[in-house]
Amino acid sequence: MSHIEHHKYYSHILNRDVKIEVTGTYGYPVIMFPTSKGQYTQNHDFGLNDSISFLVDSGKIKLYNVETFDNENLYANWQNPQQRIWLYEQYVQFLIQEFVPFIQKMHSCHRVAVAGASFGGFHAANFAFRFPDVVSHLFALSGAFSCRSLVDYHQDMLVYFNCPEEFLPNDEGWKYNHMHIVLSTSDEDICLDKNIRMSKILGAKGINHWYDEQKWIKHDWPLWRMVFPRFMGTFFS
Repeated sequence: MSHIEHHKYYSHILNRDVKIEVTGTYGYPVIMFPTSKGQYTQNHDFGLNDSISFLVDSGKIKLYNVETFDNENLYANWQNPQQRIWLYEQYVQFLIQEFVPFIQKMHSCHRVAVAGASFGGFHAANFAFRFPDVVSHLFALSGAFSCRSLVDYHQDMLVYFNCPEEFLPNDEGWKYNHMHIVLSTSDEDICLDKNIRMSKILGAKGINHWYDEQKWIKHDWPLWRMVFPRFMGTFFS
């Protein structure tokens, strides 16, 4: 059994505690995000963490499953679109200004890995593409790469800079040369088209990445539990 601890990290930016589930005792730091509106323990609860326990228990990686606040920002339909994206941007700033520096100090490292499935894949990809200098690996499992539909297609620069499929085509590809990028999907995945489109964007920019498309399996935990150990094992075994 992997060693698991639960902590609360106080964010001055968010003015609240953020719940963190830490799995493992040492190893390369991997920040993981839950799916849409999921609890911070969701990846553990649905067995995604256990699928890579061989890397956790051998001290190759250490998992930081971080609380998101989807219900209070991008999914908060009672808020106007400007407020939704502003609140989400505060969460992104918590990650880059507070949480990642904490991980960097804890592990004496500069870069971290990020991972997530479905909307967790959006969180991971958005952070990685926004801040490539501090991300070494991106594992987006059935991810999405735009939040525009969640803000009623509102137009402003905050929305633009939280939609990787929009800002990446205008960015410089060399910024991502160091990053190991995995886009995972399947032929029955509801996010298949999104991943094909992102793969084409990366390819057009000359950004190396691993596009993986499984067959005959849907957008759900069995797919993610099946492929995640292979991806992680490739880079961290």
